[in-house]
Parts: sequence; structure tokens; C-alpha cells
Amino acid sequence: MSAQERAVRVAADLGARIAPRQPVALVTLGSGLGPVADEVEDAVEVRPTDVGLPESTVPGHAGRLVAGTLAGQPVLVQRGRVHRYEGVPADDVVATVRAAAALGCRFFLVTNAAGGLRDAQSPGELMALSDHLNLTGDTPLVGPQFVDLGDAYDPTLRERAHAVAERADVPLGEGVYAGVRGPAYETPAEVAMLRGMGADAVGMSTVLEVIAARAAGLRVWGCSLLTNVHRPGGTPVDHEEVLAAAQDAGPRLAALLRGLLADLPR
Repeated sequence: MSAQERAVRVAADLGARIAPRQPVALVTLGSGLGPVADEVEDAVEVRPTDVGLPESTVPGHAGRLVAGTLAGQPVLVQRGRVHRYEGVPADDVVATVRAAAALGCRFFLVTNAAGGLRDAQSPGELMALSDHLNLTGDTPLVGPQFVDLGDAYDPTLRERAHAVAERADVPLGEGVYAGVRGPAYETPAEVAMLRGMGADAVGMSTVLEVIAARAAGLRVWGCSLLTNVHRPGGTPVDHEEVLAAAQDAGPRLAALLRGLLADLPR
């Protein structure tokens, strides 16, 4: 079965389970940010494995799809994603994105927990993605698709998100996200390398999903929650710290997502 055939099949099964809801946006929540899904109204929850999608094995990723309404927009919320480091192929990592596109979604709002790479950053900051570095050594694309990623992160959505952040008094930076395979956190030498390559934050997700989303024609907005900041010489970090920081910043990210959803372009 091809990736497109799988996406159509999953979309048909998922659509039947969430009918009559017809989401226009897929919202993917990173580590520890799952509680944002609790704000979805008229919600119906689907377990990914029930519709032929992989389920995350990572703490902080609940592994559920939630369809309903958020900020007046019909949405599909991915509460827990899968990662390449879980031993699954790239096609599984992006399967939900492709199914959402086949279901009729036009927007992909993707969040993640990331490590900051700049001295001026602080844990808990939100950073909108302006661009990315795909350092996973992989891609979800096969064959001569030649997807243009020049504006991978939609300029209009980025502009509207900054306007929303200003109105809501939510500080929002912007920068380049480096996507690596993981699951080990970076060494000091790797941090120095990433800084030299122009990255402002590093994480273990997002880039493959964004590539697949753009290939499917979705408009993308991305945001990293900086759960820790790598300092020169090395900074200890563990997954529990990441989850704690995400929990603390969740309300600010939720406010940002609500405002952006309410102001999506037609």
C-alpha cells in the first residue's frame, strides 16, 4: 500500500468516527503540552491504533486524536506524536499529517519541546519557527517530488501569530529549529556545531512532519517551547525537566493557539 493509499484509508476511517465534524486544522502537541487538548469543545476522542495509525510510546505523549472545536474552528488535535527514535519509519512519523490532509485539513499548527541554543534565551520561552534544519538523516518523501520548502513556515501565519501574541501579552520569539533524530540529548560539541549552522533551538520532532505537510499542500505554523537552554560547556537536562517546563508554559501556548486559530486565513 502506498503512503497516499494509506492516508486515504485512514482518513475515511477517522472521518467516519468523528462525523459530522470536519476539521480544517491539525494541531500537533509536543511533549507535556497535551492538556491543551482538554479545551476542545464537542470533543470526540479516537485512539490512533483504532484507525491504523501508530501510537507514541514516549512519556508525556498521551497517544490520542481529539476532534472538535477550538476557538470557533473545527480542529483535529494530535495529543502525542511518534518519533524516529522510537524505531518507526518516517512514513509512520508523518502518517497523521497525511491523513489529516486527506481528511480535508488545510492548516498544520505544530508545537514541540526544544532546547534553546542561544545565551540570551531562557527556559519557558516560546519561539515561533521561521525555518528548520533537517538533521535527522531521513525524509518522508520518495521519488522526484521536489517540494519547495522556501516558505515552509507560512509567512502570513507567522505574522498573525505575532499579532496574537502582542494582543495577549505573550512573549514570542522567532528562530531556526534544528531537527535531530535523538534520543540522546546533545553534547557540548554538537551544541556548538548547531549554533554555527544557524540553529536557535534543537529538538527530536517536527521537521519530517512539516516536509510531509508542505508536500500535501498544508499551510504550516510551528512553535517551540524552550524547556531548557544549552550553555557553553554543557548543561544537564532530563525528560522530567522537559515535561515540567512544558506544563508551566502550557497556558501561554494555549492562548497563542486559540488566538491564531480564531484568525486563520480563509
